[in-house]
Amino acid sequence: MKKILFLLLTILIISCNSKTESEVDFTTIFEKSNGTETPEYEDVISFYKNLAEEYSQISLFSFGQTDSGKPLHLVVYNSEGVFNVDEITKSRKNRILINNGIHPGESDGIDASMMLLRDIVQSDSLQKKYKNSLVAVIPVYNIGGALNRNSHTRANQNGPVSYGFRGNARNFDLNRDFIKQDTKNAAAFAEIFHTVNPDVFIDNHVSNGADYQYAITHLFTQYNKLGGNLGAFLETKMRPQIEKSLEEKDILITPYVNVWGTTPENGFSQFFDSPRYSTGYTTLFHTLGLMVETHMLKPYKTRVEQTYQLMLSAFDFTENNSTEIKELRKNAVAELLAKKSYPIAFKADKENSTKLQFKGYEAEMIESKVTNGKRLFYDVTKPFTKETNYYNNFIATKEVNIPKAYILKQGWHKIVSRLDNNKIEYTRFKKDTSFIVEVNHIKDFETRNAAYEGHYLHYNTSISKTKEKVTFKAGDLYIPTNQNGIRYLLETLEATATDSFFNWNFFDTILQQKEGYSAYVFEDIAEKILLENPSIKAKLLEKMKDEAFTKNPRAQLDFIYKNSPYYEPAHLQLPIYKIY
Repeated sequence: MKKILFLLLTILIISCNSKTESEVDFTTIFEKSNGTETPEYEDVISFYKNLAEEYSQISLFSFGQTDSGKPLHLVVYNSEGVFNVDEITKSRKNRILINNGIHPGESDGIDASMMLLRDIVQSDSLQKKYKNSLVAVIPVYNIGGALNRNSHTRANQNGPVSYGFRGNARNFDLNRDFIKQDTKNAAAFAEIFHTVNPDVFIDNHVSNGADYQYAITHLFTQYNKLGGNLGAFLETKMRPQIEKSLEEKDILITPYVNVWGTTPENGFSQFFDSPRYSTGYTTLFHTLGLMVETHMLKPYKTRVEQTYQLMLSAFDFTENNSTEIKELRKNAVAELLAKKSYPIAFKADKENSTKLQFKGYEAEMIESKVTNGKRLFYDVTKPFTKETNYYNNFIATKEVNIPKAYILKQGWHKIVSRLDNNKIEYTRFKKDTSFIVEVNHIKDFETRNAAYEGHYLHYNTSISKTKEKVTFKAGDLYIPTNQNGIRYLLETLEATATDSFFNWNFFDTILQQKEGYSAYVFEDIAEKILLENPSIKAKLLEKMKDEAFTKNPRAQLDFIYKNSPYYEPAHLQLPIYKIY
């Protein structure tokens, strides 16, 4: 009798302590608040931990550290489950990576992703539909910003009640950090990105700027910049099919409205996502990139629901076009190398616009009630549909020849660590080795007057080129371009590229001369140089045709110095060399 009672008691205790799927409440804070609130960071992670415990199809991993001191999490849905990180990398399924909370005040994707993954694992039909997809979600990318919670810093935004702050734990805007990787967040993201190697990348945001009828807009990576067959596929197939899918769900969508202080019916250009931005970075590795931009003034509930639906449409598109996407990505490197040159600067083609039937609101300038000036006012009682010019076609303004390899002198540790973070293949010379290489000197550049994301960014950079025989030391890096990261190399190591390592100040020490001269001493040396070097004297005489130069004896002496063997070769010379 005692044994029977003991068994009954044991069964009762186990029944009380074990959770069944029906007993676990996965209703989100967003749903419980009727679409007005978003969860705090710890609640988001707890939600996914519980989801992973209840459903074998969900796994939760952590990667590295962020500037907040907390690791970056990755939630993975796979119909057969994922038990270790290697399984993600080896998977042959459609791989989709979703990034949320890069700006934690823009929390729409955080809530939409929680509901979306929950709904998939709780629906047999959705699991069947996405059985060939591996969906990876970064729940909250900017953890430091998410922990800095408030209700006021998104002054233009209609909900949620409280949210995180745009800057991360070190006050970086993480959507300007992907190529320079100043933050631990960006380094951890790179580890996740290269682990997943996504076919499609989605970054969820909320817009700022003009008012219009749409609650959601899209920002696909600029297709001319992506280039080739992959770019054509994005523009002619991916974008229109996803737009059509949302239209069938009665969701209005338009390209991201890129205007500030003006009204969009006069036309606007596509946002150009250079590699500092998320989709600009991910497309360096042949991933199809998409930013979701919901509209700040629309109700939070509507914004989250439409973000949810857009992600579902992107999943459907990826499932339906899996074979073609993977083939295009596989062939992207060979396609680039076959072209011999690579465009690194673009401008909008103002002669070749796309026509949009844009749904906006009438706007006018009215008297301000708080200042003595006028203010822009959108009248939401006066909606319109007007044909609008959308400048989404870009033309290259600068190209570079693609080298066979780059050589980077050792000692530039920040560069090497970023190459490693991004799985760039290279070897080191085992002994001193000489090559005929292209040597690049910085010819001209401009620099921002104000700090920008921890840097004084250079721009309008130009270079001069020479061919020289250079002896490289054992330990210097040989970096072939025939590899998956070819675009990354071209965008970072070519000094004239928008987001090159030079423009982000990684090589600023070459801009300063370390040696010099006293004029009264060098006068005698200069006289001897001119006597013994007619070519230098000829250059000086040619330069003297410049009136300003003829009036500046110090500049004349400096000219002789910089054309003599006394001038240090390291000044303005990039430590990056090219082999063709």
